[in-house]
Amino acid sequence: MENHTLSEDILILEGLKVTSQSFVPAFILLLFVYIFIMVTNIGLVALISRCRSLHQPMYLLLCNVSINDIFGATIIIPHVLRDLLLSNSVRYIHYTDCAIQAFCVHLHASASHTVLMIMAFDRYVAICNPLRYATIMTNGMVVMLSALAWMVSLVLVLILMGLTIRLSRCRWIIFNPFCDNASLFKLSCESVLINNIYGLTYTVALLGSSIGSVTLTYLKIAVVCVVSKNKVLNRKALQTCTTHLAVYIILLVSGFIIVILHRFPQLSDHRKVAGVLGHVALPALNVVIYGLQIKELQ
Repeated sequence: MENHTLSEDILILEGLKVTSQSFVPAFILLLFVYIFIMVTNIGLVALISRCRSLHQPMYLLLCNVSINDIFGATIIIPHVLRDLLLSNSVRYIHYTDCAIQAFCVHLHASASHTVLMIMAFDRYVAICNPLRYATIMTNGMVVMLSALAWMVSLVLVLILMGLTIRLSRCRWIIFNPFCDNASLFKLSCESVLINNIYGLTYTVALLGSSIGSVTLTYLKIAVVCVVSKNKVLNRKALQTCTTHLAVYIILLVSGFIIVILHRFPQLSDHRKVAGVLGHVALPALNVVIYGLQIKELQ
């Protein structure tokens, strides 16, 4: 009876298909990228916290991006590195560990959108209401916006995962190099209608509010820049807004690619690679884009 219970709690992960020739380069490259992500993002947070001239709302909000990137990379990359070392072995994971990993994966993805939404609001106030910026974006407002971004993501993902872990399981194979919500509820033979409805609602609400708020914000910023014809204002908007917009577009494109690849089962290997790259490329690119574009950080 104990062996039967234990076997039900152990899942098999279908990892990345890596040839013996590409194993060493892939492992070294991934390890190098992970070290780069950790050093640069931790360094950026330390720089902002220690340099008084950077104690401004935009940079304090940027710390949320770096913290989320560290979180997202740590969820996936060490796990994938371990699996690369076990390339010829069966990869096992306990159901509890899998559920925790899935929770963290979705929390990272949700926070990526909510954090960029509050950063868009900050840029809107700075450019469209510069005279009121100091009174609106106080330290209290920065803390409140940051807490709101993380709390909204936390609540949404808790409900998402709560609906999944209630299901019984009749399968034990995760067709993914890491655990996520869809992989977990596919293990069940019960009806997952509620999961699908909430999952769709969660995705539409998150992406809808994210795309809608960012689009509306930048349209208003564009109108202000065109009407004012102020070169200093336009230069400031171009410097900070293009950085934020570039990061946001990369986030959207990577997410849409993974969703599209889910529709084509024959491209499952491509989907696995895209899923891992989403947690590798974004954290590495974010710090590079912000560091190169914003003079104060240089």
